[in-house]
Parts: sequence; structure tokens; C-alpha cells
Amino acid sequence: MTLPFRQLFLCSLVSTLGLVSILPNTNSAKAAVSGCPTPALSRFQRHKVVRGETLESIAQRYNLIPTTIIGMNPALQNGAAGSIYVAVGSILQIPPYNGVVVEVPRGETWREVAAKYKVRADSLFEVNGCQQDPRIVFLPGVNWSPNGVVTKSPLSTNIGIPNRASLSGYPLAQLATIGLAYGWQINPATGQVFFHSGVDLLAPIGTDVQAIAPGTVAFANDQGTYGKLVIINHSGGLQSRYAQLESIKVSVGQQVKKGDLLGTVGISGKPTSTQPHLHFEVRSSSSLGWVAEDPKAYLKK
Repeated sequence: MTLPFRQLFLCSLVSTLGLVSILPNTNSAKAAVSGCPTPALSRFQRHKVVRGETLESIAQRYNLIPTTIIGMNPALQNGAAGSIYVAVGSILQIPPYNGVVVEVPRGETWREVAAKYKVRADSLFEVNGCQQDPRIVFLPGVNWSPNGVVTKSPLSTNIGIPNRASLSGYPLAQLATIGLAYGWQINPATGQVFFHSGVDLLAPIGTDVQAIAPGTVAFANDQGTYGKLVIINHSGGLQSRYAQLESIKVSVGQQVKKGDLLGTVGISGKPTSTQPHLHFEVRSSSSLGWVAEDPKAYLKK
């Protein structure tokens, strides 16, 4: 994208982010849907520059690249001959990840914006709090540049790339019918299109749920729409999640082996599928946090 994008940034970004900081529940930074991460636009921080700090040192402190901070703070470009000047006492807007903020053009959807910038739609959806129709979105892993061109960040190339070799198994004793697959689906209760971050495996209430691979229990409790949820961290930066359980049989910090009992199938939380099932997810660690992957690649009976 060329000049129009740069004009959007230089003319309106500061005022937009100011509203985000003061009014986090406005349309530009709605609170996350229950069970989803807090929107990136609600996670911006303010940094007051002190003597001795440089753009590079500030970027390093927040694990960002300098151009991300420049793009979020157009006033930095007011130095002589277009140079970058970080004034002591100035306030900088600091995003939670490398990326840019764009307005979704009238007549377009945020999915079309994701495709335009080659950002994974599911990552964009979760980073922006699972909102159905945001008008301003944070695009993770996209670089700002002074000539108005935005490019994919080299730091984002590992987003959502799992190490499949380290994870393989099945969470039930018997192969199950898939009640609702991973990906974009139509909610059978509301008719709305939504992103399903896992797979629903149909099974009777009380069916044993088992670990698909060795790991450490990172969470074992009630968690919003997930209901009773068990999360296991595995080697290779991978994580498995077992939700909507009836009971939990493990505790946080416990080491589990493949096939160990984690709990039983239930209908806790707010299941999407109407039939009893296990909601199962696989996520990979990235600069954006735990990003949902298609579980089909890991489910091996």
C-alpha cells in the first residue's frame, strides 16, 4: 500500500490511539469476547522518554523493532531532514507486538484486510479480541516504513509454524465423529459466522479424556466459555487444550504421560455443538502468544 496508508497513519493514528487509551470500550477497541484474548488495541502502553534513552533502547525494552515504534508515533519524524528524534519527556505509544494499525475501509471486511496484508485470518481474529466487525484493527507482524509501504516482518515468519514431529496422539480411547471442525464455521445456535479454534469430538458425557502426548499441566480449572478446561504444555513450543469437561482429574504442575487420564467429557461452559463432545485444541507458541492450529495434523489414533 502506498501514500493513502501513510496519510491514514500520519493524520489520524495519534488521535485514534489516544481514544484507545482513554476509552478502551469504544468500537475501535472493544473488550474481548468471553474466552478470547484482550484486543491488542486495548493493550497499548505509554512510555515517557527519559534522558539517555534512544529509539533502539526503547524498542529493545519492549521486544519490538524500531520501525514499529516510529509507525505508531508520527511525531518522531519531525526531526531535521526527516530524521528520527526522540525527545526527553515525550510520550510514546507502545503496542504489544510488532505490527501496524489500520482502519478497515468502508465496503471491506477485516478478512479482506487480512488477505491484503497476508496476515493469517485466525491470528488477526484472536489478536483483535475475536470481534465480529471491528473498524480499526491491529495487524501483527506487518512492518511500517517511511515511504508508506508496509511489509511482512521477518520476526513474524515463525507465527503459527508448529513442530508437528513432537506432538501426535488422540484424546479419546475411540475415534470420534467430528461435530464441528476447526476454522470458519456457522454457529448452529445463532447463524453467525465465527472462527472455531479447535475441533469438537462427539462423545457421551463421562467419557475419559486422555493426554495426547507427554507434558506439564499448565491450567486445570473453569475458564469462561471453555468451561472446565485442562491445558498441557508440550515440548517444541506446543500446547493442547481439553475443554467443556465434566470433571478434571489433574492439577497444575503435574507431569503427564501420553494416555494419562485428564478428566471426563461434559457440557460445561458454553459449547457451540449441541451434542455432548470434547472441545480439543492445539496451539503453538509465537510472538503473539499461543496461536491456534488445525488439530487434524496432530490427531493420530
